[in-house]
Amino acid sequence: MSTSIVVPVLDEEAALPALIERLASLDPRPAEIVLVDGGSSDATVELAQAAGWRVLASERGRARQINLGVAEAIGNNVCVLHADTLPPADMVAVIEDTLADKRIALASFTPLIKGPHKTRWFTTAHNWIKTWYAPLITRPHLFLRGVRLLFGDHAMFFRRNDFRRIGGCTPGDAVMEEADLCVKFARLGRINLVPRWVETSDRRIAAWGPLKANWIYFKVGMMWAFGLRDRMEKHYPDVR
Repeated sequence: MSTSIVVPVLDEEAALPALIERLASLDPRPAEIVLVDGGSSDATVELAQAAGWRVLASERGRARQINLGVAEAIGNNVCVLHADTLPPADMVAVIEDTLADKRIALASFTPLIKGPHKTRWFTTAHNWIKTWYAPLITRPHLFLRGVRLLFGDHAMFFRRNDFRRIGGCTPGDAVMEEADLCVKFARLGRINLVPRWVETSDRRIAAWGPLKANWIYFKVGMMWAFGLRDRMEKHYPDVR
């Protein structure tokens, strides 16, 4: 098998140097690294090109960017990685070992939320717990069938052909696009949270504060649950 890493971005020049360094250390190497740019006005594209990554231009919107990246990927497996999330060095091996189990349709790593000076253990724990309580509250009938909700900072991965079978992300979604993917992938098999850390930035918590950040995460999740898609992006502003 082979694995493509797809990185959907918008104005991520501050986060990219650390990610470029981390991905350069992966062993084994991925088949490719594809950066899908949503119209950055900073040096994001130039940094990716200098690193030797493949760069695609897309309409803005993470769902559209992910759809394009997966459509153009050459690997049998695809991992969608956020620019502010740093994977372990054996990321590719973990992905391929996990997806060797045909019962698993979708999987992810476990995010450890960190900043320059501290680890956000409370939000890390909340992030883990909500993979269970979010579907229990919002889609109880699916929870009983084994649906768990994974999120963008989990570094989700799947088989490219399965992504095509389910129709990919819902176009136009800029927030919670990964929740819909979980519901769709559950038709094909199990959803698995791999007990291996990826380090994801605490920049939203640093900007909003822990209580406000966790409240926003919960609120946006409830908007998704009740179909209020047009309101989600307004309540989940970009933080760079």
